[in-house]
Amino acid sequence: MGSTLELDGSPVLWPRRFGDGILARVFGASLDTLLAVGCSPESSRLLTARARQLASLPERTSVARSWEHLLRVAQRAPQGRRTGSFAAAAAVPVRAERIVSAEPAIRDLISRLAAPLPVPARGVAMARLLLSDATGPVYSRRSRVDLTAEVEAAATQLDPALPLMPSA
Repeated sequence: MGSTLELDGSPVLWPRRFGDGILARVFGASLDTLLAVGCSPESSRLLTARARQLASLPERTSVARSWEHLLRVAQRAPQGRRTGSFAAAAAVPVRAERIVSAEPAIRDLISRLAAPLPVPARGVAMARLLLSDATGPVYSRRSRVDLTAEVEAAATQLDPALPLMPSA
């Protein structure tokens, strides 16, 4: 894919090419995984395109709305069924107790996602993966991952003070 460093060692973004955005959406889940674990967005054309998509305010707002919806579903779960059970109101069963107990961290994440300041794509990718990973703490009772800690980690990556593109 070529180098992304100029002669002085500073990173540069790949120029946009026709089709990069479409391919970035098609391969979104795998690209999100790479971005979430810290791969540099400028390391490939598709990662650059995906990072641009994720960092856009409309995309971040969409992810924030998905987290809001998840909270509403978890809160509607019958009180007696929350403890260690799936939320009955969800089309896809969720771990309501974990979600409700992580609510303060989730509210912080939602606030950071919806903020108008530019943020690194990594945090958005982390937030999206938590929502889509069927084996993760949102959906799986077998997951030993701490949802609150994961949400807090994603929120930390949404700090506008962080560099938008990490150095290579």
